Amino acid sequence: MVKNSFISAIRQEKEKNCGSLEFQVLSFTDKIRRLTSHLELHKRDFLSQRGLRKILGKRQRLLDYLSKKNRVRYKKLISQLGIRESKTR
Repeated sequence: MVKNSFISAIRQEKEKNCGSLEFQVLSFTDKIRRLTSHLELHKRDFLSQRGLRKILGKRQRLLDYLSKKNRVRYKKLISQLGIRESKTR
């Protein structure tokens, strides 16, 4: 799971820079986890499934951009969030 200290550090920076890649990926990850738990209860909620796929795509595009621009920040972010590294295309 996401470390509480990392979340609090990112949220404190929200007032300064809410457009940072780290904050955007963190907010998408929170939404993904909430939608995943919702879909475990409501398996036939197809609109939420579509929303989940859209958010997953947005997060993946941001992570791809970050991995191209700054590999160190990318590795640090995925390790702190506890998500897998993307497959190469």
